[in-house]
Amino acid sequence: MRAVVQRVTQAGVTVAGEQVAAIATGLVVLLGIEQGDNHKDAAYLAEKIAGLRIFEDTDGKMNLSICDIKGEVLMVSQFTLLGDCRKGRRPGFAAAAPPEVAEPLCDRFVDLLKGLGVAAQTGVFRAEMAVDLVNDGPVTLLIDSRKLF
Repeated sequence: MRAVVQRVTQAGVTVAGEQVAAIATGLVVLLGIEQGDNHKDAAYLAEKIAGLRIFEDTDGKMNLSICDIKGEVLMVSQFTLLGDCRKGRRPGFAAAAPPEVAEPLCDRFVDLLKGLGVAAQTGVFRAEMAVDLVNDGPVTLLIDSRKLF
């Protein structure tokens, strides 16, 4: 499971001209589900993201987590994070989990975040989405549940 985590001052998702989610200060998480991912991957990422100390404290140091600041997460499923660009000019997506596997794992990830006390909203799975965000910092991190060591 792969996540691009962006610290934001605001973000939103629009589908077919209608805003379906919006957050203020928090994190945008673009989430890609890989073949073979399971509930352990979702739990690892949820705990890691909920505990990441990437928000500034009163001294200007990245010392606070999303829970500490009572921020929100906007999770957007994005299978293209698993795109393989090593050969040719068109990315291959063979590593991405099929939708019937990926969607429940995305839902599980969000449920786990909520269970950790993080307010979370989502885009619409398999929809053409427009994601608007204001990256704060900018702070952008890549977290992969398969790269634990």
